[in-house]
Amino acid sequence: MTDSLLTEQTLAAQRPVLFRYALLQLRDSELADDAVQETLLAAWQSIAGFEGKAGLRTWLIGILKHKIADHWRRSAREAVAPIFDRTDEDDGEAEVDDYFMSSGHWNGGPKAWADPEAALKQQEFWTIYEVCQNNLPPKMANVFMLRELVGLDADEVCREAGLSDANYWVTMHRARLRLRECLEIRWFNNTKQEKNHA
Repeated sequence: MTDSLLTEQTLAAQRPVLFRYALLQLRDSELADDAVQETLLAAWQSIAGFEGKAGLRTWLIGILKHKIADHWRRSAREAVAPIFDRTDEDDGEAEVDDYFMSSGHWNGGPKAWADPEAALKQQEFWTIYEVCQNNLPPKMANVFMLRELVGLDADEVCREAGLSDANYWVTMHRARLRLRECLEIRWFNNTKQEKNHA
């Protein structure tokens, strides 16, 4: 992409993706919006530095990461940063035998999820989701977030995370299994029990 094609509108079109990424990192919409503004301004001021070797979105997320890191450095000087409780740092994925029978069919199948659309609208769901994501190993959480929440394609995620194609697919598979298991335990089973007691 040449400088003449890299316009304010082209940069602004990336705002929703950048905002989602910043919001997941900062957990505050005002801080996320500020970080995105700073990112777009820095990108506009350094258009000449964009050589097109990476995708535009990847380049912008790289700038945004620096802005978020700057925020955390400033915050660390003002207060102690929160420490997230991680259950473990290893792969920790469930065995395939836990989910499938020797015939290849589900071992009991996934539990029924009451009303996923309604659950997504509830802030409580996102709080539980963040707990589940924070319990993933950091690299796995980052890969999942870049693909599913930020919306990068697989090739961009591989470049961003330094993964081979095979490692990307294994990482995504493990992340999905662990998130599914965590959400079933912490959210969907609790929702079902609450309805049964009502």
